[in-house]
Amino acid sequence: MSTVRLRKQSSALTGSLQLPYSKSISNRLLIIRALSGLDFPIHHLSDAGDTILLTRLLEVIARNTGGHRMVELDTGNAGTAMRFLTALLSLTPGKWILTGSDRMKERPVGILVDALKPLGAHIEYLADLGYPPLMIKGNNLKGGEVIIDPGISSQFVSALLLIAPVIPGGLGLFLRGPAVSFPYVDMTIRLLHDFGVQVTRDKNRIQVTEGKIIPGEYTVETDWSSAAFWYEAVALSEEAELLLTGLRQDSLQGDSIVARLFRELGVNTEYLPDGVRLTKSGGTAENFTFNFSDYPDIAPAVIASCAFLGIHGRFEGLKNLKIKESDRLISLKNEFVKAGLSLEADISSEHIRMIEIPRQEVHPRPGIEFETYGDHRIAMTMAPLALRLGEITIREPEVVTKSYPGYWEDMKRVGFEVL
Repeated sequence: MSTVRLRKQSSALTGSLQLPYSKSISNRLLIIRALSGLDFPIHHLSDAGDTILLTRLLEVIARNTGGHRMVELDTGNAGTAMRFLTALLSLTPGKWILTGSDRMKERPVGILVDALKPLGAHIEYLADLGYPPLMIKGNNLKGGEVIIDPGISSQFVSALLLIAPVIPGGLGLFLRGPAVSFPYVDMTIRLLHDFGVQVTRDKNRIQVTEGKIIPGEYTVETDWSSAAFWYEAVALSEEAELLLTGLRQDSLQGDSIVARLFRELGVNTEYLPDGVRLTKSGGTAENFTFNFSDYPDIAPAVIASCAFLGIHGRFEGLKNLKIKESDRLISLKNEFVKAGLSLEADISSEHIRMIEIPRQEVHPRPGIEFETYGDHRIAMTMAPLALRLGEITIREPEVVTKSYPGYWEDMKRVGFEVL
């Protein structure tokens, strides 16, 4: 198994980085472009592994649309590809098997399938009920009203919204119950608006009018989710001045809230015409409380920052961290123990309401080897801990290619030794 060793001789952090472009925006644009039937230009398309995979799968689908043989599509560990393609293939002529990694086969898709079937989708489970792999026979869907629970994954809602404009009669979605990651649904709605689709939202109801997708070139933003790990690094440093180019204050991305959250953890954000400048502001909060229901992807970086700064943290809205690339609460709990820190939660519960990080002292513990559990965000959460622990080892460092292929090179650019 591959590993990297990380160490930082100085606890100061300086440098300038161009972060990756948003894979969330990129992946939505790829689906919109496929549905438009026209190859309009997308500038700064993400080079994340998930986006490259989705691009390739869409090319396979385009070549085999209308064919009579069964075509197998492997989404690997890409949740967005699995959810978006489940919806797209349901109205794409052909016979399709949609599968993924072993972990993907443990991630639920039944809520989306149940929403598609009343519209006329032909989808069968090939193994466990409610989970991939799926057999899909592309069919002419009909518009109407769909009730969907948005409490497991916002991607179920986004998948339906993306195909809605090409469904005869359009689509009305009624969201039953509290939503998670809803800023990603807002992102989908705003992107559809940019391509001429009429979408209206009234409380828990979203209506998409049938209509032509008007193609036009689009430039993708820099990724705020990736910025969270550099905010963590600045928080854990003794002094820092870090320029992250390309980040926008008026972002489509909900994870831009990371700037506000880390203000309490000692990180100051200065918005510049070409990005943001991060500096250490000195003081930190004694206690930190936040509900991550809308922002689960930045939760590991915030939780780790509190733990290793000795801040008492109370974190809510973490239920869907169980169905990410790893069960992220178990992953964090297991790895924090190696550094002598505890994370308090009933992580066996299906309904995690809250976890807590008690105020604890952190001491250097060089030589710790951290597992990544096949999870890119766990790898990038653990790496900055070298600032507090001394030399550490990260196993399976290549998992970062899922969202941030240049992460380890960027660590070198700001002064980490990556061995």
